[in-house]
Amino acid sequence: MPHHVKRQTASAAISAVIALLLSLSTGPGSAQEQTPNVDEVIDEQSEATDSAQQSQAVVNALDDDIITDIAATREARQALNRLLIYNNNLETLIADQQAEVDSLQRQIDEFGGVEQDVVPLMFDMIDTLDNIIELDMPFLQKERGDRIARLRANMDRSDLTVSEKYRQIMEAYQVEAAYGRNIEAYVGTLEIAGAERRVDLLRIGRILLAYQTLDQAETGFWDKTRAQWVALDSNYRAEIADGLRIARKQMAPRLLEVPVPAAGALE
Repeated sequence: MPHHVKRQTASAAISAVIALLLSLSTGPGSAQEQTPNVDEVIDEQSEATDSAQQSQAVVNALDDDIITDIAATREARQALNRLLIYNNNLETLIADQQAEVDSLQRQIDEFGGVEQDVVPLMFDMIDTLDNIIELDMPFLQKERGDRIARLRANMDRSDLTVSEKYRQIMEAYQVEAAYGRNIEAYVGTLEIAGAERRVDLLRIGRILLAYQTLDQAETGFWDKTRAQWVALDSNYRAEIADGLRIARKQMAPRLLEVPVPAAGALE
């Protein structure tokens, strides 16, 4: 290549470099002006991070709410299932109880005719027991009278079954029957010679009912034939006193000589 051509080419290249440098230095903005500020970039990145964190917090909160709702729904469903099981069991129990009520009602209806016969019989039994007490020796009169009154009151009570009323009547008969097989001593009040006196009373079954004043000065017995108290002579004082001690378990049992029904001649 000729030297003048080489010089022209080199000059053109240099001119191009100079033009490029001038354009960079004198263009719309310098290189420093077009380079982004580092602080601004950091701020923008920080804002983007904060925004992302806030978004994630919202997502997390929504997730927590959803989980809570799911748990509440599951718990409510389980409670509903338990309630259904309980209701089914309750319905079974109610049906069973109703069947029992129906069975009892049938028994009551069947027993109705029997009850109509039993109730009048119980009234008769109470009247008979009352007559026995009235004709018997006069011992424990208040206790025995109260028992009869209680039996009569029971007949008007709706809270007692017929069977319970009957049981109490039979129990009263058993108590009265036991009086004929035991011995008893207690303190009571008698009218003696027109005056009320505190006395010891001795009952030996239904064979003898005797009294003795607390000072042992007077002794007597109930005369069934005359239905009154009769004084005994002093020969019976020790026997009645021993009988009182035996009844109170203060003395070993022994044979006693006491007045019997024929004792009406012992005045």
